[in-house]
Amino acid sequence: MTNPQESSSQEPRRLTCSRCGTEFGCDLSGNCWCAEETAKLPMPIEGEDCLCRACLRKAAAEARSPDGAQA
Repeated sequence: MTNPQESSSQEPRRLTCSRCGTEFGCDLSGNCWCAEETAKLPMPIEGEDCLCRACLRKAAAEARSPDGAQA
């Protein structure tokens, strides 16, 4: 992941979701869409970067499920 202190640009960094390949932006200033989400998950599986909104919500639903099944 990018170190926020290394970036002098105010533009969101462009990411590709580690799970589905959807492109999205991450605002390193702390105003990222993920801050609006109620689910606060630990970092994804080792080697993954951020997830898109849909995959984050899906992972949160799976984490809430007693058997870990998809909701």
